[in-house]
Amino acid sequence: MNTPKPDYKVLMQKALAEIKDLRSQLQQEQAKDREPIAIIGMGCRFPGGANSPESFWDLLVNGIDAISQVPSDRWNIEDYYDGDPATPGKMNVRYGGFVEGLKEFDADFFGISPREASSLDPQQRLLLEVTWEALERAGIVPHTEESKNTGVFIGISSSDYSQLLLERDDTEIDAYLATGNSHSTAAGRISYLLGFTAPSMAVDTACSSSLVAVHLACKSLRDNECNIAVTGGVHRLIIPEFTINFSQARMLASDGRCKTFDAAADGFSRGEGCGMIVLKRLTDAEKDGDRILAVIKGSAVNQDGRSSGLTVPNGVSQQTVIRHALANSGVKAQEISYIEAHGTGTSLGDPIEITALGEVFKRNSTNPLLLGSVKTNIGHLEAAAGIAGLIKVVLSLQHEQIPPHLHFNQPNPYIDWDNVGVDVVSQGKEWQEDKLRVAGVSSFGFSGTNGHLIIGDADISVRAEGRGQKAEGTKALAACRQRAERKRDFHLLTLSAKNEPALKDLIKQYQSYLSSPASISIKDICYTASVKR
Repeated sequence: MNTPKPDYKVLMQKALAEIKDLRSQLQQEQAKDREPIAIIGMGCRFPGGANSPESFWDLLVNGIDAISQVPSDRWNIEDYYDGDPATPGKMNVRYGGFVEGLKEFDADFFGISPREASSLDPQQRLLLEVTWEALERAGIVPHTEESKNTGVFIGISSSDYSQLLLERDDTEIDAYLATGNSHSTAAGRISYLLGFTAPSMAVDTACSSSLVAVHLACKSLRDNECNIAVTGGVHRLIIPEFTINFSQARMLASDGRCKTFDAAADGFSRGEGCGMIVLKRLTDAEKDGDRILAVIKGSAVNQDGRSSGLTVPNGVSQQTVIRHALANSGVKAQEISYIEAHGTGTSLGDPIEITALGEVFKRNSTNPLLLGSVKTNIGHLEAAAGIAGLIKVVLSLQHEQIPPHLHFNQPNPYIDWDNVGVDVVSQGKEWQEDKLRVAGVSSFGFSGTNGHLIIGDADISVRAEGRGQKAEGTKALAACRQRAERKRDFHLLTLSAKNEPALKDLIKQYQSYLSSPASISIKDICYTASVKR
């Protein structure tokens, strides 16, 4: 009996088909790992009365220095100030970046009793308020099926309030001390109160906490652990002890200003604040018809390891984290036009950071890398520093303008300015380009943990990914609105709040918003106020 010969042509075709299928699967996995993450909402509380992204932009573009004297509701500066940083128990600075409303909190809005609220860290109070505002701006309604699979990633490192509470008599310790002040509950409380069931965590890597939190949020979205992520960071200055500590360590600028990259740089200024952003995978944001403010193209995190000191920056590690972020984003170094620097304003750290940038980007004086740091406006927000820089970049992309970097009068002589190929944007600059507009944001913790994000313009990112037009979901939503508009000669603005004072405050906010030169149509404003609150 003759054995039939195998049909090698058929076998070859089958093998080629399998290879093609495997290659397609690999490309899909690689695309998923690099999918841009859309920023669809932002909220903030920063020094200088910057209680919204709009007011924050006004502060930045007008070059406002938001540093002020320590308020009386923190500590009596006269009890602690001494111009000599070597004086035990004293601080050599009177100033910092502060946010008002330390004690104010609408506990009833979040269903929290007054007794529990009294033990609640003001950082957690601020997080709840700013997270709600960011979600509202993103059109995400809590306690719905759509928002259930939302992850929460919070950068937080200080514990001033718990130390203040522990100074009381033991008999005053109540049932809420631990939950009101644990970093884990700073994230968990948001998930609990808003009905979110995806990953929820607090991140403490010191000054890089909030940028590392954003990095983890992006990874969680790409791994399909969540469909929406709220992420950012918070920091409050309440007690004087750590300012005394930093003063004794010669870390603080005596005039309270971050004079980043300047010859007069003598340390940083402590600041406080909170910033939160809402994220989705770009494909989902397009499908859902979300307003995309910017996209996160890629990110990376690493560690300094064994440097010349625990808190001393490592230039090689800084180069490595930026290169990894570029590789993860698929963006080439020459495509980056601006870097929001960590830029604390220390005589040691500034030269290390700029030298690292020079090594990675290799620019020259004819095509310099633009550079700035928000710390010159609002101080170093420590755990919230990275998110402040990120929000600044998003606003700069939207307004096509880079705000001025303050306190830059005489370049730091320890920086090789002729060869690093950077240009500090001290006068502000238009940011209008025909090519891809992409920026980097750096945040380096004194724990040694470094983070870097690559952020791009929303519309250009869509074109760069080969889409060329909005997703079908966006077109369908636009068509639906057009049909509705044809049937109406007027539009109803519906406003609601939990009590009358809150409603009056909301009305004032809308009056202010509607009187500004906003590009959003009244039709879209009414639509969002009606169905997205």
